[in-house]
Amino acid sequence: MATYLVTGANRGIGYEYCRQLQARGDRAIAVCRSASEELKRLGVQVEEGIDITSDASVEDLCDRLGDTAIDVLINNAGIIKRVTLEDLDFESIREQFEVNALGPLRVTHALLPLLKAGSKIALMTSRMGSIADNTSGSSYGYRMSKVALSMAGKSLSLDLKSRAIAIAILHPGLVQTRMTNFTSGGITPEESVKGLLARIDELTLENTGTFWHANGEVLPW
Repeated sequence: MATYLVTGANRGIGYEYCRQLQARGDRAIAVCRSASEELKRLGVQVEEGIDITSDASVEDLCDRLGDTAIDVLINNAGIIKRVTLEDLDFESIREQFEVNALGPLRVTHALLPLLKAGSKIALMTSRMGSIADNTSGSSYGYRMSKVALSMAGKSLSLDLKSRAIAIAILHPGLVQTRMTNFTSGGITPEESVKGLLARIDELTLENTGTFWHANGEVLPW
């Protein structure tokens, strides 16, 4: 049984990670600001009241975890807010950077003492953070923050290779969650997480730092 820590676990993809991990016999530690009733009923370890944009809050998480060894850290927490050129809201852009880019890096840095050789880190980024794949523009805060997260992941893959810790940079696909207004054209969280866990399971020091779609496709930067 491996121990996985999942941020943003109260709903959507984060909740589904915890559900599938528990179902296959792994231990899931669900980290969130406020736990949903659905998450509470799941029966996994829940650490709520954690704000990944706050140094003090992340330090509180570390205190709660003590010397718990983490096999896989899944940085899933994130937000998306519409920012167009016509309505360029810099405060919104700043907030998305704090949550989507700085938050995962803060959590990763704080929890490094709990990771060991052979541990893995997954960063939930987005195809919208691909520069080469951007054919529609707009979404300034989300796109820019996800590019920053992917760059952090690439640097982490190089900096942590000597510690034998591998990094996956993952796009979940277009998923039917609250974040996407349950888009009818998307896949289910179940299908997305099944693919994401497959990518994490296949992660090694040989393919560390790769930007993957949940379906296994390697995405362009």
